[in-house]
Amino acid sequence: MPPRSLPETAAGPEVVYDVPVQVADGVLRVTAHNPSAMTGPGTNTYVVGTSELAVIDPGPATEEHLGAIERAATEAGGAVRWVTVTHHHLDHAPGAKPLAERTGAELLAHRHPQGVEPDTEVGDGFVLRGPGFALRALHTPGHASDHLCWLLEGQSLLFSGDHVMQGSTVVIRPPDGNMAEYLAELRRLLYLQPPVAAVAPGHGRMIGRPAEVIEAIIAHRLEREAIVAEALMAAGEAGLDDLLGPVYGDVAPSLLPVARFSLWAHLQKLALEGRARVSDGTDPMATTEASRWAPAADH
Repeated sequence: MPPRSLPETAAGPEVVYDVPVQVADGVLRVTAHNPSAMTGPGTNTYVVGTSELAVIDPGPATEEHLGAIERAATEAGGAVRWVTVTHHHLDHAPGAKPLAERTGAELLAHRHPQGVEPDTEVGDGFVLRGPGFALRALHTPGHASDHLCWLLEGQSLLFSGDHVMQGSTVVIRPPDGNMAEYLAELRRLLYLQPPVAAVAPGHGRMIGRPAEVIEAIIAHRLEREAIVAEALMAAGEAGLDDLLGPVYGDVAPSLLPVARFSLWAHLQKLALEGRARVSDGTDPMATTEASRWAPAADH
């Protein structure tokens, strides 16, 4: 039986391309025209503030999108003072450096070998304070080791990047992605005080009832993990390609190449918990796509 689907809690205005849309007090969304199977309707850039502005996830470095961000800043009545990214992936970060250069803004990011070179390196608990707003960084590794969510204090609005997506789960791709960390950081969000009131995701519309959505994502992942464990037990020893069909039989064939990465991440997590092992005794976190897996001896 496939894992449960996620609840439909989309809220706020529909997605439109490269047009500023107000999604909360002092927050504009500008969506890049880069729809795909991985980006959904496109990458969301958020402009926060009224006079001195912070831009979260400038997205692709296209003239069309960068120009739209600058027009959003003008509409907000301010100037871009800070540029931030949630993580280094190519649909979120390439526009950060050119936008900072165009506007003279300070570039903030969690450092990553494949990411932008920040003016200010950001870690968990860092607070970006602007006129009338405060954005607190939450280091949420899992989808990417450098992933940050940004929490707009006062409104309890979470800019989630790819940590929480609207309407779908996110790919966890080792070695940079880590399923155990991902689930731990999802659970952390449930204990934030005050509770998260809404989520502004990196792709799609705003997310209402965030606790319900986060709990459903966790449940979906654990149900998929149970299918992985059952398939591995039935196989006795297997590689990723042996398990992909039995584990992801409910997924469209076009998505199987990326589902394969999440399968790998699930196997790593099972091994860390003593529920699976690498056949040749390799450290599970040092495995490759070609590694073979087996149930743990006592399972």
